[in-house]
Amino acid sequence: MKDEEIVELYWARSEQALAETEKSYGSYCRSIARGLLPQEEDWEECVNDTYLRAWETIPPRRPGRLSTYLGKITRNLALDRCRYGGREKRGGGQAPLVLEEISTCVPGSDSTQALIDRMALVDCFDRFLAALPRERRDIFVRRYWFFSSVKEIAADFSVSESRVKMILLRTRGELKETLEREGLWI
Repeated sequence: MKDEEIVELYWARSEQALAETEKSYGSYCRSIARGLLPQEEDWEECVNDTYLRAWETIPPRRPGRLSTYLGKITRNLALDRCRYGGREKRGGGQAPLVLEEISTCVPGSDSTQALIDRMALVDCFDRFLAALPRERRDIFVRRYWFFSSVKEIAADFSVSESRVKMILLRTRGELKETLEREGLWI
């Protein structure tokens, strides 16, 4: 079923929307949750919460790309669960490692200019990612948006783990240089 048809089911308040969402995007949402949460029951609960949030927000929203909309909901719910769920005691997940890696090239937001700077930062990120070769962009996004492990990325791209690590290191360095050049580095 096409995204537009699924969204129409949400607008009609048809419960079939949830079944179609699961069929079309269940494994996608689980892969996002799996990168952040260590236990399968946490992934499943996060995915179910994603469907509930979609049900609550469509309408009034009409997402342009359903996959992006659901992915963002899943990622935010999983990150919330990481922050507030005592996750460190259970161990696992990629979030702490990934956030530590990316923090070396992203400026903090403690200043009073944070709101204005955030818009400039988002624009800079968009341009930076658009300028990257496809493989590098995909590897970078897989690591820092989807929180995939280096091992998973290497397997999916049929490259060595050391190649993935080098691509990520160089891309973070280029991102930091770009942010500094545009005056967004604090």
